[in-house]
Amino acid sequence: MTSPGTPLQRQPRFITLEGGEGAGKSTVLAALREALKATGEEIVATREPGGTPLAEQIRGLLLDTHHEPPTADTELLLVFAARAQHVRETIVPALQRGAWVISDRFTDASYAYQGAARGGDVQFIAELERRVVGIAPALTLLLDVPVAIGLQRARGRGASDRIESEREDFFERVRNGYLTRASAEPERFRVIDATQPADVVAAQAVAHLRAFIERAPA
Repeated sequence: MTSPGTPLQRQPRFITLEGGEGAGKSTVLAALREALKATGEEIVATREPGGTPLAEQIRGLLLDTHHEPPTADTELLLVFAARAQHVRETIVPALQRGAWVISDRFTDASYAYQGAARGGDVQFIAELERRVVGIAPALTLLLDVPVAIGLQRARGRGASDRIESEREDFFERVRNGYLTRASAEPERFRVIDATQPADVVAAQAVAHLRAFIERAPA
């Protein structure tokens, strides 16, 4: 746990993937993992909510459609509870070993989903980020896709979870939240048009990764 005034620690080997439903993050994550194998170093691929046994149980609570829906505050706190466990038990130990870490979603998702879409207090989210997360990725790839296309893809995979069952206007706010963050931090974000064929999106993501590695200090 960090103090309120402690700045987030940018992690040079920490990469995150963000985007709305049906953006194709799983395909891109697999491509990035394969590309990083060329370094000969350890690669940890993970996801949020999740990434540890306890955090995966919290994920189940968050996405389950069969129990009472959590309030917006409950959802936010559950997400950060899972993230705190994920950071301490999976991400930080891997980074300390010198591994590359790629996460399907991280704290940007809370600003988009619990902040922009649910109307949560952004300052409170930032406070939680500083206190219980403390780290930030050095590179974030945002897979951007129009809401109608993304939902068609996501709902074509089978039964929808609690988040996927939200209305389209909810996901429009998610998308706008992501694009706003990307505009505010252009040095970290790379926005990719995810309406393109999956192999093209994956290739562009790998190209961004390689450019990032080339620019990194030795």
